[in-house]
Amino acid sequence: MTRALVLGGGGITGIAWEIGLLLGLRDAGVDLTAADTVVGTSAGSVVGAQLACGLDLREMYDAQLARPETGIGASFGRLTMLRYAALLMVPGDDATRRRRLGRASVRAAGRHDAVRPEERVAVIEAVLPTSSWPDRDLRVTAVDADTGELVVLDGHGDVDLVRAVASSCAVPLVWPPVPVDGRRLVDGGARSGTNADVATGAERVVVLAPLPRSFSRRQSIPAQLARTGARATAVVSPDEASLAAIGRNVLDPAQRAASARAGRVQAASVGADVARAWTGG
Repeated sequence: MTRALVLGGGGITGIAWEIGLLLGLRDAGVDLTAADTVVGTSAGSVVGAQLACGLDLREMYDAQLARPETGIGASFGRLTMLRYAALLMVPGDDATRRRRLGRASVRAAGRHDAVRPEERVAVIEAVLPTSSWPDRDLRVTAVDADTGELVVLDGHGDVDLVRAVASSCAVPLVWPPVPVDGRRLVDGGARSGTNADVATGAERVVVLAPLPRSFSRRQSIPAQLARTGARATAVVSPDEASLAAIGRNVLDPAQRAASARAGRVQAASVGADVARAWTGG
């Protein structure tokens, strides 16, 4: 029996919520960290890399409760979100829409006051224990800004783990594309909030989705899960209390602690469904 844990995107608060949920589920006897395959998109790539590299889940949770350190500030507020959505919703196939968003991200990164890619890489380096890929099946998703193509980074090649995760976290219109092997890569969330179909082949799949909505029916979570061929699946997204804790700006570090606590509390209400999908129990 092969099991895959899919960790979706959702900004700084998404990282915290996923970690809290994972800890709450483990406390309830459902240990998703034992997954054979971990798929990470954006925020989920950070959590997935930390887990796959052997960081202790309780220590990860405690770090979310600590006072945020000063870093590069950003906001994914209403106006940015509307512009992001507009670029993905105008006519064209999925790849065309992603190319449009990717090119807008490239233009935004060219502003004189824009954050440089290597600054973002350094931010990611600070939260990962190593730049080397772990000896586990970890799959990190990104999108080629120029072609709109999905890129799955898994340690086979010359791209180190830090740069892979940094590319997956390069939110278009907020952070600059990250150069990887001659390509300019942006957030895997430009294709899907979870990219659950990257877990194809797993018999059991659990998806943690801080941002479960999709801009196309084909890339919706149910459609992607159907393509995996899994015989048992479960999807967890924030409940009302978690949404309130996460707040309107998913890049606000001040909301980390509340998001982590809310995720841990929410685990009690979803544990049975997750257990059925994960173990059949």
